[in-house]
Amino acid sequence: MDQIELFSPASVANVSCGFDVLGFCLDHIGDIMHISKTKTTGITIGKVTGQKLPKDPSKNVASVAGLALLKETPSEFGFQIDIDKKIKPGSGIGSSAASAAGAVFGINELLGNPYTRKELIRFAMVGEAIASGAAHADNLAPVLLGGFTLVRSNVSLDVIKLPNPSQLVATIIHPKIELKTLHSRAILKATIPLDKAIEQWGNLGGLISALYTDDYELLSRSLEDKIIEPYRAMLIPKFEETRQAALNAGALGSGISGSGPSIYALSKGRETAEKVGSAMENIYKNLNLNYQLYFSEINTKGIKVLKRL
Repeated sequence: MDQIELFSPASVANVSCGFDVLGFCLDHIGDIMHISKTKTTGITIGKVTGQKLPKDPSKNVASVAGLALLKETPSEFGFQIDIDKKIKPGSGIGSSAASAAGAVFGINELLGNPYTRKELIRFAMVGEAIASGAAHADNLAPVLLGGFTLVRSNVSLDVIKLPNPSQLVATIIHPKIELKTLHSRAILKATIPLDKAIEQWGNLGGLISALYTDDYELLSRSLEDKIIEPYRAMLIPKFEETRQAALNAGALGSGISGSGPSIYALSKGRETAEKVGSAMENIYKNLNLNYQLYFSEINTKGIKVLKRL
C-alpha cells in the first residue's frame, strides 16, 4: 500500500463539565486527507483546499504530529499529506485535532500499523500543541477512538473510551468568527474556588455515570460548567441566550464546544435535535453575523478509511 485516503472527523471537547479531559466524536463533519509515500524522507504538505494552512512542515499541525511519530519510528521513505480542510480553524470543533490525528493515523497505516489507535494519541498531541499552546488529548482521543472519551491523565496518557446512549444527537451552531484556542485559554484563571471545583467534580462523575447507565435525566443534570464557561462566554456573541434557547427547545444540555465559538447541544433523538437547532438559529438570525448549523449522531468509530491504494 502506497497511499491512503481517510475521513478525519470533527469533535466536541470539554462537554461542559470535563475541561481538557472529556470529548466526543462527530459524524459527517470532518476533513478528507490523502497521504502518500514519497521517495524523499520526511513529510511535505501538498495540496490544501478549503482553508488556508501553513505549508511549512514545522508549522502545520499535521506534519508536526507525523514527524513526532517518525522520530520514534524512522522510515526509509517519506510522506506527502494533502488536506481538504472542511473544518474551519478556530471554530471550536477540533480542526487541529482532525489534522494531527488524521496524519498519524494515515502514516501509521502506511508503515504497517506499528501502533494502536490509542498509542497514536501521544504523537498527535505534539501537533495539537502547535495550535493550542498545550499538549492535551480531549479532542484527539475521540477522533482516534470514536465515541466519548475520558483522558484521566495527559501526563501518563491514560485514556478511557466511554459508552454512549444510542439516542444522543448533537446540534452545533458555529458563528463565523475565529477564536483561537491559545487566546481563549489565556483568559482562564490559574486557580479556582474549592466550592466550584466540588460542583464540577460532581457533574463530571454524574455525566460519566449517565453514559454508562443510559440515564438521560442524569446526563441533563450533569451538563453544567461552573469553572470555564463563565469566562469564555464573554467571547461568544449571544452565548447565554443561545444556550437557554436550546434548553427551552428540549436539549438535555448545551455549552461551549471546545474553546469556542461553536456552541453545542445534546438531545435525545433527531427530532428534538432539529427543534433545538431551529431555536439556536433564531438567535443568530437577528445578528449581522454568518453562522453554520450542524446535526450529528455520535460517531463511535472515529477516523474512517475511505481508500487504500
